[in-house]
Amino acid sequence: MSDTVISVERISKLYRLGEVGTGTLSHDLNRWWHKVRGKEDPYLKLGETNDRTVKGDSEYVWALKDVSFEVKRGEVLGFIGRNGAGKSTLLKILSRVTTPTSGVVKAKGRIASLLEVGTGFNPELTGRDNIYLNGAILGMRKQEIDRKFDEIVDFSGVERYIDTPVKRYSSGMYVRLAFAVAAHLEPEILIVDEVLAVGDAEFQKKCLGKMENVAQGGRTILFVSHNMSAVRSLCHRAVLMANAKVSQIGATNGLIANYLDDLNETSSLEIDYSTVPRVGQFGSRLKLQRLEINEGAGIWHGKPLKIDFLYECFEDVEEVAFGIGFCNRDGIRILSMDSDIPGSRWKFKRGQRGVVRVSHPQLLLEPDFYTLDVGVRSGDNAGLDYLPQSGRVTVMPSEATPPVIAMRETGRGGFRLPAHWEINSI
Repeated sequence: MSDTVISVERISKLYRLGEVGTGTLSHDLNRWWHKVRGKEDPYLKLGETNDRTVKGDSEYVWALKDVSFEVKRGEVLGFIGRNGAGKSTLLKILSRVTTPTSGVVKAKGRIASLLEVGTGFNPELTGRDNIYLNGAILGMRKQEIDRKFDEIVDFSGVERYIDTPVKRYSSGMYVRLAFAVAAHLEPEILIVDEVLAVGDAEFQKKCLGKMENVAQGGRTILFVSHNMSAVRSLCHRAVLMANAKVSQIGATNGLIANYLDDLNETSSLEIDYSTVPRVGQFGSRLKLQRLEINEGAGIWHGKPLKIDFLYECFEDVEEVAFGIGFCNRDGIRILSMDSDIPGSRWKFKRGQRGVVRVSHPQLLLEPDFYTLDVGVRSGDNAGLDYLPQSGRVTVMPSEATPPVIAMRETGRGGFRLPAHWEINSI
């Protein structure tokens, strides 16, 4: 009997941008006539890659293109790559949320997936009801769910609200319960996307520990994360994706090094978020369109920092807070700036556009390259927009940087704090 539990054979996924129709009734009818005769779409324009940095001319884009790999039983396989590389689309196909345009996926065993906050939850039902609903979807009997119920609730930490409809939950509560359900109801294959970024650091640590236990039990995990430290600790093998294709498959440490080297070469001070795909409902009420840093003049250790968030609002929203985080080479957040820490929140109207600026007189990050987490949330702690690891910046050395640090080829990605020092004779 083969140990292969997932076999992906040359799958591709094609999406059409903009309108569904061709633009004219006669062309739509012509397309339909070709389809019923089993002929190729006469208006199909192929060949566009999923490179977010290039503006293409086609109405079509390959979210995945000719992807193949196998996953063995009990393996924890990591998926890394930039936003828009095709990771989430691939996991949606593996979870049977969507179908590939071409290619074949073969999987053995029950699959539990956590692709978005509250995937598979009915918002009108309570947390208790959703646990049983998700278990039934996985093919479990009520007795099996009863046996696991207390463990799931304890892990999630939402015991006080277990009989409250989940539409009242914050995004953090949602993801805690969703992960607890997915991880504890004993699927043969567990698929986890970047949703763990919603939880706090303590909960993320619990999740990683639980996934290690799941893997040790012989079950298979597919794990997408921008946290390189988590990928490195969980996964012996990884898939590096770029522009809708599998770029490399191999040992995790080597792939992470290649990925980080590529990030270092593509730093930017002006980041366009207008075409970056969002997860779930992020960006539907308020959307970040662009980020501009120091007006394009560079980022320097020990010098002032100024960041402009350009946004567009599609609904009335209140108590809005903006935030940005700098992550080191391992994807670990080491610096955060949130507007509501000093108490700054705003009310925005539908159709409103504008700029929110954060500034600091002295950036104390060591010279190195960093990736950015950018987000916006409302007063009920619901996420309005979230773009993890969605930009790359380089902090340059200045006269404030000690020579031994400035000459180092690669930094450690940390703080270098000025402090008062004194010496006393003995």
